[in-house]
Amino acid sequence: EVLSEDPETAFCTLANREDLNPEEGSIYQCLYQFTRNEKLTETNKLLCDVCTQRHCGPKKNLKSENYVYTNAKKQMLISLPPPILTFHLKRFQQAGFNLRKVNRHIKFPEVLDLAPFCTAKCKNVGEGSSKVLYSLYGVVEHSGTMRSGHYTAYAKMRAMNSHLSDFVLRGQYPQALETEPVKGQWFHISDTHVQAVSIAKVLSSQAYLLFYERLL
Repeated sequence: EVLSEDPETAFCTLANREDLNPEEGSIYQCLYQFTRNEKLTETNKLLCDVCTQRHCGPKKNLKSENYVYTNAKKQMLISLPPPILTFHLKRFQQAGFNLRKVNRHIKFPEVLDLAPFCTAKCKNVGEGSSKVLYSLYGVVEHSGTMRSGHYTAYAKMRAMNSHLSDFVLRGQYPQALETEPVKGQWFHISDTHVQAVSIAKVLSSQAYLLFYERLL
């Protein structure tokens, strides 16, 4: 869907992303790179219908060689923060004709603020709010290689978030924003083995999938 936006606000975010200064090798850096402002020039220029009509008349009577292309800017931003936020980290890279697993540790927080990656006109955000906070509740980890390995999980046992339930079922969210992670006990699950672990153990894991729930 193409929308005509005010050029002064089209690339504005809910919170200033330039103040973020994301740490190298972190989930924030991944999000920062994914939502960066891109310039479309040369062979990536954008077909401009307005420019084409201005110079050549109605587009329907034109041949493709008469279309007018122009430089443009592109940015991927979040317009509707979900109740449950899932990250799937790319854990492979091309090495010649083969795929190789990426074993690098990606840092991720217990409480994540999505606001620097949301559009300024973001929906489902309280009026005047400049934060969109999420609390970590699950991690999937893979050990091994591209050919073989083992999946384990970290999960937080916690009380039901009634505010989140109201948000999912009725679209209602309170104006008072929670800023602390949901309290609970973390467990490491490997097949039939379950063991209580600390949050430090969870945050040091080599995450493959990350699961966050909205703090409301």
